[in-house]
Amino acid sequence: MPDNESRTRYAVHGAGLGLRRDLMEDLETAAPGRVDFMEVAPENWIGVGGRMGRQFRAFTERFPFVCHGLSLSIGSPAPLDEALLADIRAFLDEHGIRLYTEHLSYCSDDGHLYDLLPIPFTEEAVHYVAERVRRAQDILGRRIALENASYYAAIGAEMSELAFVNAVLSEADCDLLLDVNNIYVNSVNHGYDPAAFLKGLPGERIVYAHVAGHYNEAQDLIVDTHGAEVINPVWSLLETAYAHFGVFPTLLERDFNFPPVEKLLDEVDTIRGLQERAATS
Repeated sequence: MPDNESRTRYAVHGAGLGLRRDLMEDLETAAPGRVDFMEVAPENWIGVGGRMGRQFRAFTERFPFVCHGLSLSIGSPAPLDEALLADIRAFLDEHGIRLYTEHLSYCSDDGHLYDLLPIPFTEEAVHYVAERVRRAQDILGRRIALENASYYAAIGAEMSELAFVNAVLSEADCDLLLDVNNIYVNSVNHGYDPAAFLKGLPGERIVYAHVAGHYNEAQDLIVDTHGAEVINPVWSLLETAYAHFGVFPTLLERDFNFPPVEKLLDEVDTIRGLQERAATS
């Protein structure tokens, strides 16, 4: 179990699971106590009513929830979508959502794209993104957290990924959703030490973490899919994070290719086991 300090510092605690529609019926009858908190993309649930809306409400009444957005496109050249932010604020308030996070990337210009694209690692982009984050926080009436994103090319980079992430978080004065799998994926694809990258992040800004599976396209190319089990090097990197920063809430992401729910809950149990071991070491 998390210690008293982690319970008071973090908005959620323990080991979480991303709630997907394909999992809802099985999770309704899952053994209690196996999941400490859940996460959804608000865009997938804003305005949903009827039976599905009632089913979702039953989950938000039963579990603490966080939201991880898909389409704010914080680094986009297009104007910030303030109407979306207003809808998200109402959704967070309606369901008592404890945190809102987004990707440090972009997915739109004149229209929405089908992938999350990397923001150029430049000083100009730092200032641009930080200003948009501050405006988003004003509209939402709460702090947000940005997730370190996976990427496959660093076009026009003038600084390292780590320096860019740290600069945006500092200038925007926002928090960090630490994606451990993305660090591992990027470390293989771009040839850096994942533990050194991890330890260079601002631990005081971490609100919770993600772990997930991925797909090995080639020996030196991993695709971040969230469609497979978490592998041992990612679990080991999570252990390193706990040892370095202390235990923080951590959530399992799985977006497709779902196994039986019991297997997902076994992975959530693995998170909890690593947390308990780190807390007592």
